Amino acid sequence: MRRELSPLLIEATRAHERTPVTYTDLEQQQIAPLNTGQDLPYILRFTPSLVVTSDAGNGIGYTGLWIRGSDPSRVNISINGIPLNDPESQQVFWVNTPDLASSAGSIQIQRGVGTSSNGAAAFGGLIKIETLEKNRKPYGRVEQAWGSFNSRKHSVQVGSGLLHNRFMLEGRLSRVSSDGYIDRARTDLFGYELNGTLLLDGGELVVTAFGGREETYQSWYGTPAQLLEGAGPEALADFASRNSFTAAQTANLLSSGRTYNFYTYDNQIDHYGQDHLQIHYRKQIGSSWNVNASAHYTRGKGYFEEFRDEDNRSRYGLAPYITPSGADTLDQSDVVRRRWLDNHFYGFVFSARYARDRNLLTIGGAANEYRGDHFGELTWMELAGNTPEGFRYYEGQSLKRDANAYVRYIHDLGQGWDLYGDLQVRLVDYVTAGTDNDLRAYDVQDELLFFNPKAGVNKRIGRGRAYASVALGSKEPNRNDYVDAPEGEMPRPEYMTDVEAGYQWEGSQGFVGFNAFWMDYRDQLVLTGALNDVGAPLRTNVQESYRAGVELEAQYRIARPLQLVSNLTLADHRIRRFDEVIYDYTSGFEVVVVEHRDTPIAFSPRIVATVGGVMRFGENRTKSADSGRAVSSFWELSWMQRYVGQQHLDNTGNEAVVLGAYTTGDAMLAYVLEDNRGVSLRINLWVNNVLDAQYSSNGYTFSYIFGERITERFYYPQAGRNVMIGLNLGF
Repeated sequence: MRRELSPLLIEATRAHERTPVTYTDLEQQQIAPLNTGQDLPYILRFTPSLVVTSDAGNGIGYTGLWIRGSDPSRVNISINGIPLNDPESQQVFWVNTPDLASSAGSIQIQRGVGTSSNGAAAFGGLIKIETLEKNRKPYGRVEQAWGSFNSRKHSVQVGSGLLHNRFMLEGRLSRVSSDGYIDRARTDLFGYELNGTLLLDGGELVVTAFGGREETYQSWYGTPAQLLEGAGPEALADFASRNSFTAAQTANLLSSGRTYNFYTYDNQIDHYGQDHLQIHYRKQIGSSWNVNASAHYTRGKGYFEEFRDEDNRSRYGLAPYITPSGADTLDQSDVVRRRWLDNHFYGFVFSARYARDRNLLTIGGAANEYRGDHFGELTWMELAGNTPEGFRYYEGQSLKRDANAYVRYIHDLGQGWDLYGDLQVRLVDYVTAGTDNDLRAYDVQDELLFFNPKAGVNKRIGRGRAYASVALGSKEPNRNDYVDAPEGEMPRPEYMTDVEAGYQWEGSQGFVGFNAFWMDYRDQLVLTGALNDVGAPLRTNVQESYRAGVELEAQYRIARPLQLVSNLTLADHRIRRFDEVIYDYTSGFEVVVVEHRDTPIAFSPRIVATVGGVMRFGENRTKSADSGRAVSSFWELSWMQRYVGQQHLDNTGNEAVVLGAYTTGDAMLAYVLEDNRGVSLRINLWVNNVLDAQYSSNGYTFSYIFGERITERFYYPQAGRNVMIGLNLGF
């Protein structure tokens, strides 16, 4: 089956060979072999400078990605040019769009500031997903996968082809589920997509709806270091005591191993639904102009539920419970609570592209608005008294408006030289007020105006190109930065100067790429290593910091059946000065500030590398003289080895608070059969972590003083050797 590209399928913010930025393109034929049920970050895991993690330990459920050490909230992600990042948290929660990779016709990853984008600014990279590629012939596809931890994926996709030379319809339904590697970290996801296309004279109108429903058991607490390091019962009991564990929680800790999950309540789940509607109009005007206009609306609503053992009633603004006899007054009660998020995100995106002679001009922009309600309710209370059912113990509202306009110009100077300029103005207006879940009132109003210029040169040299660019980026804090900030403090926006230079060459036998980068920050918001009470990372501004490094890529076809692939990132990530804040509870409450200088930035490995190979063998071709049917088949064997260097869990440079380096190897054996009538069969056997490495891909830490300094460390262990078997049938 061949998916044909529409001639109008142009995303204005994408990079191309005349743009002086570094990027990686993945087409559908590269995505499909990796798509066996894991979330999209794991499909991208072999690309340069990218590191992935999974709360459940097997790549299904809550997953995240880092690019050049930048956390997920710094990676701008869009679908068909529409922002996917949540406007408040600036995160992307992949569980909300299950099996998105099955609809992706192509994915582009830009590293660094990249080209001007809509939505939250990119400080580590951009991921641009295109789902509007169309097949003008009728088709169907069935994708099935089964694997370790009772993991399953079932997906059906169909397309009508071109009807009456005017209409096309496509649809997909998906179901992904897994028990997870971590205890009770189960995931149950339902996803869908429906596209309708109307071809017009010189243009097209496309309406696409997609989204999903997710139910995920919480596993964001992590595993205490004592369990992973084989500490004895006495050390574990001491950990439980100083963290105020109940008897049942202590028993769970003592009876668990690497797959420990703090949560044991049956319905300790995250339950959320998200629906996206996009309307795209594209028009070719004459031979030089191409215009695009899009409207979008996203509706999200859901909660996470949790059980709290002997919780203080004062946490919910409730007075102590007085027994019916009046003899006793009780301050604590078991409770079940739900924390809700109810939001709407809508807006308009446009671009116009002019290409003539030596000039390529793009003008574009967007205006978006987000409205979100945050509230918590008590659904059950052991000692309820006169507490009303569904009592809301906190509530707040948010409004965020985001508008930007940009102009990008590329001029061919002759002899292979291109001059590049990109100017963007962005206005952010954010208001949020109410009572947070800790009953602390907040009232935030912040209006920010950003100017983001970019300039560069690009030199085409035969089959290669050399380029250099400088870009200024700016970014607003996220909701947690505002709401969780210490009393009386206001987080500052952050700014970055990104300098990139590189060379790429592509020939019939392979590809070679080199890129050097210097990302210099002012007021960067860096992770402290700690989490708030809903598992979100806490951040703080640091005045001066930088990331610098080189990225190398190479692919080489030794012979027709054998291809070697590799990439390597060597980088240094430093903070000039970091003030660590520690609380001393020895004799009350005292704030202690410890100054650190020239320390590594947390969660930023110095080395990230991939090396592997793909070999095709057993090729067979047959052709029927009577029917004209031609059938070809082959086997494919691949091995990909991934190394991620040591990462610090905080910004102190303390070598005792690190995430150890790890190496994993993944192998795939596939059988592929295709014919000239569009029928195809692919059977994949993926063996992940073949060498059964025992490693963790993420973690967090916090310190306090109680007589002496105590540092707690938590990690997210990943699955050992595990398998996924996929079957894809196309027709």
